[in-house]
Amino acid sequence: MLGEVPVRLLIVEDDDAIAAPLLRALQREEYDVDRVAAGLPAIERVAAGGVDLVLLDLGLPDLDGLDVCRRLRADGFEGGIVILTARAGELDRVVGLDVGADDYLAKPFSLSELLARVRALLRRSHRPAVAAAVPPATAGPAAPAGTARFAVDPAARRAWAGTEELSLTAKEFDVLALLDERRGTVVTREDLMARVWDENWFGSTKTLDTTVGRLRQKLQDAGAPIRLDTVRGVGFRLEDAAPDA
Repeated sequence: MLGEVPVRLLIVEDDDAIAAPLLRALQREEYDVDRVAAGLPAIERVAAGGVDLVLLDLGLPDLDGLDVCRRLRADGFEGGIVILTARAGELDRVVGLDVGADDYLAKPFSLSELLARVRALLRRSHRPAVAAAVPPATAGPAAPAGTARFAVDPAARRAWAGTEELSLTAKEFDVLALLDERRGTVVTREDLMARVWDENWFGSTKTLDTTVGRLRQKLQDAGAPIRLDTVRGVGFRLEDAAPDA
């Protein structure tokens, strides 16, 4: 099915109970999959070339997964990195994304959600042959029909730019869905923090700025005909972008 351009994934996970079923599931999707159980072998395997996406555990026996992620990016790896971890703290998620991860899933996670995120990340690859080789989703709704080039489905928790499904973290989707629900109007920072995080949130709002920054970049990368504006001192506004002249 994948023809002459195999899509190769690397699982970096030391727990056999997690790695084995994940390996089988990805192989059923017709990906070529390698697995290593520590950080240094992962860095060496990626350096050897041919890896398109890394599924990276943080709790590795030799290096912290965040350090592995940082080193992969420092070494020039441009493929996708999805962090899989039992660490549920907001700080860990923010740091993981800041050091170069594209997505973050907390254990236990839904296998179907993981596969959907893998597909979406690979479609965003800058290698056309890789994007063309990604297996289609085996289940779930197709992108909305019609002429709309941007759509958000809150019930399915999915969003599209054209025919491309956006790969969004849970918080990124929640922010996007709320802004889309009120498209064209300003949503205050306080409202976003209360609705997406918690009304009793007392921490820094830097996490909101980080989430919005990543979301804005993903919309731009996908060519979505939508603009996410910052209204200084108030909040954010999502509105249709002006068509090209």
